[in-house]
Amino acid sequence: MIVTEPREFRRQIELGWLIADSPAVPRAVFLVEPSDFRLSTQAARDNTYMDLSVSVDPAKALDQHRKLTDRVAACGVPVIRFPGRSDNPDDLFPNNVFATIPGRFIVGAMRHPERQREAQRPDIRKFFTELMEYEEVDLSGQGYVAELTGALVMDRARRLGFCGLTQRADASGCEAMHEAFEQALTFRFDLTSEEYHTNVVMAVLASRALIICPDAFEDPAVPDAIAGAFPGQVLEISTAEKVAFAGNCIALTFSDLFFSQTALDALSPEKIKRIESWGFTIHGVELDEIEKAGGSLRCCVAEIF
Repeated sequence: MIVTEPREFRRQIELGWLIADSPAVPRAVFLVEPSDFRLSTQAARDNTYMDLSVSVDPAKALDQHRKLTDRVAACGVPVIRFPGRSDNPDDLFPNNVFATIPGRFIVGAMRHPERQREAQRPDIRKFFTELMEYEEVDLSGQGYVAELTGALVMDRARRLGFCGLTQRADASGCEAMHEAFEQALTFRFDLTSEEYHTNVVMAVLASRALIICPDAFEDPAVPDAIAGAFPGQVLEISTAEKVAFAGNCIALTFSDLFFSQTALDALSPEKIKRIESWGFTIHGVELDEIEKAGGSLRCCVAEIF
């Protein structure tokens, strides 16, 4: 079921029919290393978090990315690292393009041509279809836009989705993702014109807590309704904290929560203590060079369920 009104979403949550019957955290992750790191002029057309006037350091970006994979692996999460390709400047953000549910590999429908090329990578496709023997569901080339877990934030355990419409996801794309991810319930809503991906403005942590920036939603009733699905486990962040990518975090185990160091530095000690009170150990990773490309830590990590 896809709902578009906050009142209807609240009603469905209150009915209590959603069941936590799916894994809340991934069994492994994969990342794509930046190659010849640079900023994408195509992405900058609708990504207000980018500034094309800044210079970038490819060696620093690669070093930060490798340290991220090392930190994730140190928590016991298996990490697969694919090489980047110099003609795909945004391929270090694979979670927009590729995603999984148990037994299924999903390819997104990307807005920009550079990322459409990225979606055709045969090595990543063969890894999942031939080595992992996952069923492939390819959403690309269908006439809609559906940038997977960039646009669709999920409570994986309850198969509950939150889809923000922007230039990176339209209504038809939302419907396609709802079906591809086998969601029980998806709440579709509009983000403000400054936003490009839902996973920059909110995060669901191991299906039991929520971080959200209310100012990023066109209708203020929407974040209030979303918060109702996580009673007592909600942290609201400000626009300044969102711009520092505090909403672009990810829980990779039931207890290990990853932020970029920029995001973590933006949060007050009180907010950090609140997150820790939910049972999370917080890991901050320096990614300031990568963040010049308009994405942060969560964008770098694609989950394998």
